[in-house]
Amino acid sequence: MSITRREALLFLASGLGAVALGTGKAAVAKPTPLKFTPVRGVMPLPTDGLTGAQQKTAYRQVEVRDELVLPEGYTYEVIASWGDKLGDSRFGYNNDYLSFIPAGANQGYLTVNFEYISALPWTQTYQQVIGEALPFEELQKALEKGAVDAYGLPAGDPLKEQIQKVAVAALTDVGIGVMTIRQEGNRWVKAPSPADRRISGISGWRDGNYLESTGPATLIFRKTQGQGYVDNLGTKIIGTLGNCAGGTTPWGTVLSAEENFQYLVAEPVYSDGTSFAPATRPFAIADGELAGHGSALGLPGNKYGWIVEIDPANPNDRGTKHTWLGRYRHEAVGIRVVAGKPLAFYSGCDRRGGHLYKFVSREAVQNPQDKNNSRLLRDGMLYAAKFNPDGTGRWIPLQPETPVNPDPPEVHAGGLLNLPKRPEGGFAPVTTTSEVEQYKQQYKTLGDLYTGSREEKQGAILIDAHYAANAVGATCTARPEDTKVAADGTLYIAFTSGSPSSKDGGPDERVFIGPYNQKSYEPGWIMALREQGGEPTAMTFTWQMVATGGEPTLDGGGFANPDNLMVDSAGDLWMVTDMSTSRLNNPAAVPGIGRFGNNTMWYIPTQGAQAGQAFLFAIGPMGCEMTGPYLSDDRKTLFLAVQHPGEDAGIRKDGAKRTLEVRMQTKDGERFMQERVVPQGSNWPARTPNAPPKPAVVAIRRLDGQPLA
Repeated sequence: MSITRREALLFLASGLGAVALGTGKAAVAKPTPLKFTPVRGVMPLPTDGLTGAQQKTAYRQVEVRDELVLPEGYTYEVIASWGDKLGDSRFGYNNDYLSFIPAGANQGYLTVNFEYISALPWTQTYQQVIGEALPFEELQKALEKGAVDAYGLPAGDPLKEQIQKVAVAALTDVGIGVMTIRQEGNRWVKAPSPADRRISGISGWRDGNYLESTGPATLIFRKTQGQGYVDNLGTKIIGTLGNCAGGTTPWGTVLSAEENFQYLVAEPVYSDGTSFAPATRPFAIADGELAGHGSALGLPGNKYGWIVEIDPANPNDRGTKHTWLGRYRHEAVGIRVVAGKPLAFYSGCDRRGGHLYKFVSREAVQNPQDKNNSRLLRDGMLYAAKFNPDGTGRWIPLQPETPVNPDPPEVHAGGLLNLPKRPEGGFAPVTTTSEVEQYKQQYKTLGDLYTGSREEKQGAILIDAHYAANAVGATCTARPEDTKVAADGTLYIAFTSGSPSSKDGGPDERVFIGPYNQKSYEPGWIMALREQGGEPTAMTFTWQMVATGGEPTLDGGGFANPDNLMVDSAGDLWMVTDMSTSRLNNPAAVPGIGRFGNNTMWYIPTQGAQAGQAFLFAIGPMGCEMTGPYLSDDRKTLFLAVQHPGEDAGIRKDGAKRTLEVRMQTKDGERFMQERVVPQGSNWPARTPNAPPKPAVVAIRRLDGQPLA
């Protein structure tokens, strides 16, 4: 269903709740006064307060800053950055989702995800920041001819020992951290407590601090032999990795989403749910690349790609992976908890062609604040979404009895669909409707694609959730990165990019199309989804795109590639962007994306006269992505993570910069050339010459002490 920016504005301004619930009564649009003066970026915007003629003058020459740029009257302080002491370990790399849970007056637990390693700046600055030398150059030279099965090398092999050192360091820098912080005056500072700890990619490997697991996949984990590789640890799991976004429950636990685990361990599985061997995801290290460091330690791929629950207040809680929530490239989790009703958790698989999922618990919630609610995650059903082009949809259960009914590959951007490959295991692409019809003749239900008892088949389906969802005809979408539930039950979903992948395929082009019916639309969308009757357990829903990325003159919102979302107490949206690092300030990249400059943060009212308009709130440092926005209960502090500054160029040396010529248009459509000065590399957060770039978490506040939103 195509929707222009004007239609989205009218939809929101008319009252999202009323229209979505089908009352037919449109709310009267009222002015929504902004509490900040929007930041001026590099692109003319309808919301920058300038006329077209003024834009042509104001944007003709711009200089990008290696700084976290905020509106006038706002400031930030760094709370922690990579390498700082945290518990008995260190603050990890590429901080992502943030959760703040109060623990008394003016203090609480800040839980932080550490997603992945940016190989170039991490290897370039590791010794300077951590104070330890690692054999990066030796390994790059040794692996010039390609990746190696490090786990398969004999004990005592010098290459195996070198790889293990790097793998352990890299896995230490991913996972989860819990940090106690306290407010002193207007500033938040670290206040170490017994609750401070790291749950890293190697937790349990040597220290016995394993993560636990629940649900049907534990039947597979308990196997001591199978079609594939097993680690013989049963339900115990070594570490957590790829920790991207997440969610916070009303009962005070934090959910951490394991996303791009496929770079560290083998993703494919056999029909019995067991993993492909570590050798199939070998260790590699090169300029800008670090991969297979989980396989180097023999980690089985089927134990990664889950949602991890942790209680920050409990120092002994090392995390639990709830397998009923499915294994795929989780970006986040949207949480809906209503007393007297089952839980509904929503999550997207952040891959091109990934799906939207919903878990519904078997039992109902009694008290939303009761910590015993965690047990509800141990039993229920996982569903995948089927979107219809007319704005309706339904949920398909991922269980053995569900019919195999894949969508035709031809409706997807890229023209392919990956299906479970039998009997070899893993997956294989199909590219024609005739191949799909043959597949349906051979396999009637999901149960025909997996082996074992019914319960074991259910576990294998959850382990292979993405490919199982493809097989039953769930809609391939456009990189669903974040899922956030508003107070009225509306689910907001950030779809980051409609471009396809040659390996994963792409979104259904009957659903994911640009403002003028463009296919493979790169700038992305924000969708609002409403369950039928507002019920968490509903099996049908309606959906509407409420914001579309792209240049304003092409009916876009002025942003590109929406990622993490935050819904404030007024029901308004805050959004950060995830333009790929290689495209930032690169006019030659995917058409148009390089014109948007650095990654940014936006405020989007959902009601009133300005509903649906995007106002620029912040601009990130060079090469970075801003993630995990989390607003304190008093709305006076915005916690924000800044990950991978300098990812593409490393340290900014001696103030290096370059000048670009960039084609621009005013909001009236008049074209002009912009001279843009762009720093090369980053020195953030120290902001001193030649300082190493480091991921960090900041606290943003107003100088007058008033609420941010």
